[in-house]
Amino acid sequence: MLCRLGGGWLRLLPVLQLGPQGLQLVPAPTGGAQRSALPLCAVASVSAVSPGGTGGWYEALATSAPVQGAEEMLLFAHTTTGLPWWGSILLTTVALRGSVTLPLAAYQHYILAKVENLQPEIKNIARHLNQEVAVHANQLGWSKRVARLTYLKNMRRLVSELYVRDNCHPFKATVLVWIQLPMWISMSAALRNFSTGKTHSEGSVSVQEQLATGGVLWFPDLTALDSTWILPVSLGVINLLIVEIFALQKIGVSRFQTYIIYCVRAVSVVMIPIAATVPSSVVLYWLCSSFVGLLQNLLLRSPSFRQLCRIPLTKGDSDTPYKDIFSAFYTKFISRK
Repeated sequence: MLCRLGGGWLRLLPVLQLGPQGLQLVPAPTGGAQRSALPLCAVASVSAVSPGGTGGWYEALATSAPVQGAEEMLLFAHTTTGLPWWGSILLTTVALRGSVTLPLAAYQHYILAKVENLQPEIKNIARHLNQEVAVHANQLGWSKRVARLTYLKNMRRLVSELYVRDNCHPFKATVLVWIQLPMWISMSAALRNFSTGKTHSEGSVSVQEQLATGGVLWFPDLTALDSTWILPVSLGVINLLIVEIFALQKIGVSRFQTYIIYCVRAVSVVMIPIAATVPSSVVLYWLCSSFVGLLQNLLLRSPSFRQLCRIPLTKGDSDTPYKDIFSAFYTKFISRK
């Protein structure tokens, strides 16, 4: 039962707190429609067009410091290793994925595992809180609206205290996106700059001219489009594989998660014609990045690797993750009647 405050029952619209004596109630204001201030999202204009009608936001992006840093990184990899440009792009992609995104992805899994392990405790608190709110609603004559607001406010507070206690706020799991997406954009813009001849020259031969002969197999010219569509289609297939592996690992997904999965599938398909309209150097980077991302996702399913990264065990973990993925994939796409 809830603790009494000052010798009496909780006041109207209390706030529960986790304490050594169990669930505790702190009074909250009842009147007015005051709401707690929410953090504002940073909004950037995408219509920054120069008065002359040229340039604009993409020109600002293409000449930005992150893109210039990506250009210097690619040039350093190329001149240091002496590899052809297709090898330099591959090497740089693997290096960035291994040194930046893999540790962040492991950290993301670490946070999500801790959040998942909190779910039984959260459900238990929700059940007891619902019972307590119902009792006090009857005693104090609360309306359904007041009772619901009391429940939601206290539940948010209690869940937040659990996240603080275990240092696993779900927002920390999004750090991968905030690092990986700008890195992907910067590398793509840098390779496009190289392919269109906008920046850099090495001696008497420009980077664009080097890229024109720096390809391999069916795409010898990295500044040209892939007329065979092999690179764009391969990119779409790998991205769809990543989405399906994620979807197959989820049991009992919510409606919102289902919408997200369908949206990502649609983006993966739309990326195919988009990739067919950009230089092969950019598509090669996208393909390498997605392929390494697929390998990283599979690696993060390994029990040994998860143990090495100190990722907590969860109820959904399996001792044979790869066998389970193959079985689920076979059942869904091959043996389906």
